[in-house]
Amino acid sequence: MPDRGGGPTGPRMRVGRPSRRARTLLMTLGVLAVLGMVFAMFAGFWTDWLWYRSVHYSSVFTTTLWTKIGLFFVFGLLMAAAVGLNIWLAHRLRPPLSAMSVEQQSLDRYRMSIAPYKKWLLCGITALVGLIAGASAASEWRTWLMWVNGVAFGKTDPQFHLDVSFYAFDLPWYRFLLGFGFAATILSLIAAVLTHYLYGGLRVTSPGARATAAATGHLSVLLGVFVTLKAVAYWLDRYGLAVKSSDFKATGNWTGLRYVDANAYLPAKTILFCIAVICAVLFFATLWRRTWQLPVIGFGLMVLSAILIGGLYPAIVQKFQVEPNEQAKEAAYVQKNLEATREAYDIDDTKVTDYAGTSDTQDKTKLRDAAADAASYRLMDPNIVSPTFEQLQQVRNYYGFPSNLAVDRYKTKDGKVQDTVIGLRELNLAGIPKNNWINDHFRYTHGYGVVAAKGTEADEGRPVFTEYNLPSTGDLPRYEQRIYYGEKTTTYSIVGGPQKEIDYSDDTGEKTTSYKGNSGVSLANPLNRAAYAMAFNEPQILYSGAIGDGSRILYNRTPKQRVEAVAPWLTIDGVSYPAVVDGRVQWIVDAYTTTNGYPYSSRTTLGDTTLDSLTAANNQRVVAQQNQVNYIRNSVKATVDAYTGEVKLYQWDTQDPVLKTWMKAFPGTVEPKKDISPELLSHIRYPQDLFKVQRELLTRYHVTDAQTFLSGSEVWQIPNDPTNRSGDAVPPYYLSLKMPGESSQTFSLTTTMTPNGRDNLSAFMTVAADANTSDYGKISILKLPTGKTIDGPKRVQSQFNSEPSIAESIRLLKGGDSEVEYGNLLTVPLDGGLLYVEPVYLRGGGLKYPLLRKVLVTYGGNTAFEDTLDKALNKVFGTEGSATEPPGTGSGTGSDTGGGGTGSGGNNPPPSNNPTVQEALKDAQKAFEDGQTALKNGDWQAYGQAQKDLQDALKKAEDAQAQAGKPGAGGKNGDGKGGASPGASASPTPNSSPSGSPSGG
Repeated sequence: MPDRGGGPTGPRMRVGRPSRRARTLLMTLGVLAVLGMVFAMFAGFWTDWLWYRSVHYSSVFTTTLWTKIGLFFVFGLLMAAAVGLNIWLAHRLRPPLSAMSVEQQSLDRYRMSIAPYKKWLLCGITALVGLIAGASAASEWRTWLMWVNGVAFGKTDPQFHLDVSFYAFDLPWYRFLLGFGFAATILSLIAAVLTHYLYGGLRVTSPGARATAAATGHLSVLLGVFVTLKAVAYWLDRYGLAVKSSDFKATGNWTGLRYVDANAYLPAKTILFCIAVICAVLFFATLWRRTWQLPVIGFGLMVLSAILIGGLYPAIVQKFQVEPNEQAKEAAYVQKNLEATREAYDIDDTKVTDYAGTSDTQDKTKLRDAAADAASYRLMDPNIVSPTFEQLQQVRNYYGFPSNLAVDRYKTKDGKVQDTVIGLRELNLAGIPKNNWINDHFRYTHGYGVVAAKGTEADEGRPVFTEYNLPSTGDLPRYEQRIYYGEKTTTYSIVGGPQKEIDYSDDTGEKTTSYKGNSGVSLANPLNRAAYAMAFNEPQILYSGAIGDGSRILYNRTPKQRVEAVAPWLTIDGVSYPAVVDGRVQWIVDAYTTTNGYPYSSRTTLGDTTLDSLTAANNQRVVAQQNQVNYIRNSVKATVDAYTGEVKLYQWDTQDPVLKTWMKAFPGTVEPKKDISPELLSHIRYPQDLFKVQRELLTRYHVTDAQTFLSGSEVWQIPNDPTNRSGDAVPPYYLSLKMPGESSQTFSLTTTMTPNGRDNLSAFMTVAADANTSDYGKISILKLPTGKTIDGPKRVQSQFNSEPSIAESIRLLKGGDSEVEYGNLLTVPLDGGLLYVEPVYLRGGGLKYPLLRKVLVTYGGNTAFEDTLDKALNKVFGTEGSATEPPGTGSGTGSDTGGGGTGSGGNNPPPSNNPTVQEALKDAQKAFEDGQTALKNGDWQAYGQAQKDLQDALKKAEDAQAQAGKPGAGGKNGDGKGGASPGASASPTPNSSPSGSPSGG
């Protein structure tokens, strides 16, 4: 008979089934893939453990790890148990017989299909929700540790009279528990509803009751739990009002209770709490009444009450009670906010002093002498001269300096403290002769030496180096010069093994070395090598012959990375700076403890508050920059050894309860303040980021009277940096200065403030930044009168630029391809007025780095633009000279880059009766005048010839003096190179330019 199957006859073909060999291969690949993923996870864990052990902070790793594991399992199991229990209970309470309906017949198919897999399905669902909940809970390890280790602040909030620790440590944990409870209840409710529906306990279209009595009781209990949690939420919301942020038009960002909160929201939350408790009782009563009528009525009443009492009533109070008389109603609450904010940001002891802004002294000589002692005018701007350091002291292309150098204090040979610009010659892999794996990670491993210069002096426009050359030599005591850890060291290095490292090169050739420190992780163990090969995705680590006995891998090498890793509970300052301490180069890192739970204290976002024209350009942002905080303390000073990478944390603020809490959580990680050595203490300074946060708050919170605060008449702002066009705030500057009423200069951090929306000056703010003084951290504000218009930074800069003679000089300086760069605009209080000093740099011709060429000075409406600070001050005050020179003002800044002027160093040649000297000086004077004329006319060829004639004439005079047995001709003043001060001539070697002869305009 014919085949009716519609298919081919003959034996059946086995299609799609792989062979045994293929199955074996697939299984092997699958096992290998699983093993690879497991080893990758193990490698990450193992390398982290090895790193923490290498820096001797393994307790941080274990405490954090066990806390995360504990939270993961506890809350994961709780969530899995809650959801699983309710699924099991709903299944157990299913009706024995399902209704005969189309709906139930459709569900029968689903029930039958999952019947064989019910246990597996239950385990899978509970495991999934448990994993998600556990992972979420593990991320709350900081919240748990702060709650369980919390230390009292010793201060209470003004509304509920609870210790601040309740809001900072307890309330966040209670809110987490509440959120977890809501999540567990909602998931359990959803799971129970689906199970009841699947097994007939709930019906949508079937005839009869919509829910069985068992299902009604089960779901009512879950709803009762939900409403109970809502009642708890209403109760906690009462306390949350003390740390609630809101937009208050009178003051902007606001934290804490206002009138409407205290008189409407607070009683509303209490009433809603009571209603929620009653509603929860009604839901639980359904277990006995088996009806939804009362719970539904109660729930509806709660929702209606939330709308009317919790929403409408406060809006009515705000509209008809507060707004018609806002200042009177809000004053008491504003006063609480004022006091709490000033305390939380440590600005409550700020001293505000009225300052005239103008001087009444008529004696110009007296003013000139006072200006000499008012400050150590830092002409070397650390944010501009980095290219100069690099060009003059880089020595090799594989070294580099950070774009922003540091300002520190070091003693000179005569024992005086000198403001110093300092940077490390760090490794720059982009400059090595050939990039490959061996060179990048084995041969070029470290930088070499400190380079430092006087902050107040220049020699021919260049820095006057006090530590220079390679290896470094100079005024600093002997120290370990190799820099294995630094801001620019962002890649790993493998050291100490068979492969030698490039140490440095000199005239005799290349020197090699091997790392002798105990830093890093040993790679002698094959397991360690395999783990790092996986972690760094670099297979060569596993089999390279360059790795052997003694090999160690160094990574996490920037100071901020290391401190953040060993203390993840700290917020790290955006800037770390190096210091030579006890024979070592130490990176000093400022670290903060913060919280956003300080009642009534206004919040600020660290990233926004610490942004200025320098951080924006160089990405020196505070770590965790998006953190919103309303309490901050510089509680920890950390150091990182540039050779060994050793990290030390020192307790700086011994009263900070947040730090005490973390010290309880991580015992032994923070060393006491008394362990800070005197030499390290001499280099500790007040941190910039904290100062920027405080100055931002003090633009509003410098007032202590609520009525003035509400009026907004005393609101200030941080001016934009007038020296660039970024539109960002002016950065604060480190400067040694003498504030009014003080007898000596103090190393300080300074800034200016202007009225909101205007460019005149409102205030000058400083903080004592020298940790060796008893006034360290003391903030002072000189408040300018509102009835006078005192020029602010933008107006001063505009005045500089609009002065015809200055504008013409700048135009000449820009001749050819030269570029003018403005340095830090320094503000110094002087005899009731304000003295502004701004160095001007020229980057021109073939020179790739800026040189100090002019100094801008203004005081009392008088402006000068001269070659030296000494001459500029003389011109501003109308004096020919002064008995006392400002520190470093004798340094010449005469030009050798075309159009830079012919300034003297301030040391005039001694008179002589020698006819040859007299004739030579006349020739020099003529050459000088010819040079000035050529400069005004823009005739650079004639100018260059005049400079040559000038140099020849002075050389002739000097030789004649020497032959007569008299002192030489001095500092070659007027020779176009700029005379050096006595301090400037002490280091001729580092000031020689490696780039060849000076360029012409």
